[in-house]
Amino acid sequence: MELAFERRGTGEPLILIHGIGHHWQAWLPVLDRLAAERTVIAVDLPGFGVSPGLPDGIPYTPEALADAVESFCALLGIREPHVAGNSLGGYVALELASRGGVRTATALSPAGFWTGPELLYCQAVLRAMRASARSMPFERLIRTAENPALRAVSAGVLVARPSRLSPTALIAASQALGAAAGFDETLESFSGLMPPAPPKAPITIAWGEHDRLLPRRQAVRAAKWSGQRVKLLKGCGHVPMSDDPELVARVLLEATV
Repeated sequence: MELAFERRGTGEPLILIHGIGHHWQAWLPVLDRLAAERTVIAVDLPGFGVSPGLPDGIPYTPEALADAVESFCALLGIREPHVAGNSLGGYVALELASRGGVRTATALSPAGFWTGPELLYCQAVLRAMRASARSMPFERLIRTAENPALRAVSAGVLVARPSRLSPTALIAASQALGAAAGFDETLESFSGLMPPAPPKAPITIAWGEHDRLLPRRQAVRAAKWSGQRVKLLKGCGHVPMSDDPELVARVLLEATV
């Protein structure tokens, strides 16, 4: 499947997969750090960013999005890449590891390890963020992004250090969230989401210390599922790339050897 993507660097291929409602630009804070040692390909999932939606008749589910990433890699002639994802993208990375077609998989605060109440909270927060992004006039969005206090309120659920998120990045992310054609159906599919089958490739799971969307207690369940310790991303939130780019890049590079 054809997807929008950004490609940089040389070396072994590393596919980067964003979270629900986001776009490949979520990885910009770490992209050049990773590209110094890997061929980095950050994708827009189907129905997100500027990628086309899934074909008619195919429901938006994390598994279908994983199918699309596999198809995308085949189209580019990439065999057994490293994959890394955040949130929904983290689940997709683990799903690909369970299929055995990747060399390694790294998941940052992956979806799917919640309890029932935690899932309902997550869905409610994301729906509210989506509604706000769709209804906010552009002039107000600019004022919000450029005002440190308002930026902290707007982005505080997703990042631990809103001051490190540039106004430009916040504006672009809000627009991507509001325009994401695959958002609503994908979010609804979370209700039936279970952890993937056991992985057939080496995996690494890391969790933001201050994750306010998928609290880090969910990392305990991820550790039980994976049978290994989950790395703690100190000082980071749910979308950790802007909180501490050096730390996130180091975790990804160490996981993709």
